[in-house]
Amino acid sequence: MKHQIKYSPSAIRDLDRIWFEVFGASKEPKITEKYIGDLLDKIKTKSEFPKTGIPLYYENLFTGYYFTRFKSYLAFYRIDGNQILVDRILYAKSDYMNILGIASSEDTDPEQ
Repeated sequence: MKHQIKYSPSAIRDLDRIWFEVFGASKEPKITEKYIGDLLDKIKTKSEFPKTGIPLYYENLFTGYYFTRFKSYLAFYRIDGNQILVDRILYAKSDYMNILGIASSEDTDPEQ
C-alpha cells in the first residue's frame, strides 16, 4: 500500500530555506532545482515502505519519528494510517532533538 506524503508548514519552510542555501552556494537555478527534486524523491521512496526509514530513539524509547538522510539533511516523518507526515527537514548537524521538541536544551547540554 502506498502512503500519501504530507508536508507540515514547518517542513515547507525548511524546503524554502534549503532552496536558498543551495542557490546561495551554487548560484545556479538548475542545480538548486535538481537538489530539491532529488531530496523530495528521496522522501518519496518511503511511500511504499515507510518503516524502512531509520527510527528515532531518545533515552531508549521510540519517539514516533523516522528519518531519512539526503546529503547534509535529515527528513523527519511520522506514520499516521496511510499517511506519511513530514514534520521537518533539518541540517544533519543541527540540534534536531531539541528542534523536534523531543529533548530540551538542558537534556542535550554536555555541561550538565
